[in-house]
Amino acid sequence: MYRFSIESENWILRFTPNVMLEDGSKQAIVKSILQLGKELSTFKHGEPFVILVKSIGLIVFNVEKIPSLILTVSNIIEKERWYIQKENKITKYF
Repeated sequence: MYRFSIESENWILRFTPNVMLEDGSKQAIVKSILQLGKELSTFKHGEPFVILVKSIGLIVFNVEKIPSLILTVSNIIEKERWYIQKENKITKYF
């Protein structure tokens, strides 16, 4: 669990038990959130969003605003698991 502030808001970042990351990757996630800045406060309670960090993958966040400002990393999807649908066929994204 990490604590960070953006403007006058104090946030908590937590990871679901299924997300296993090294400390360096967790710090990269915190840095990407800090770059998001004021935009973070525009998300509503219960609203998910994603950030693509090339070294980690697609990171899925869930926003909680009641009773505290909490971001939960619910999943990380590595690029090897990305797919795209073109016409009637699904293929690897990369």
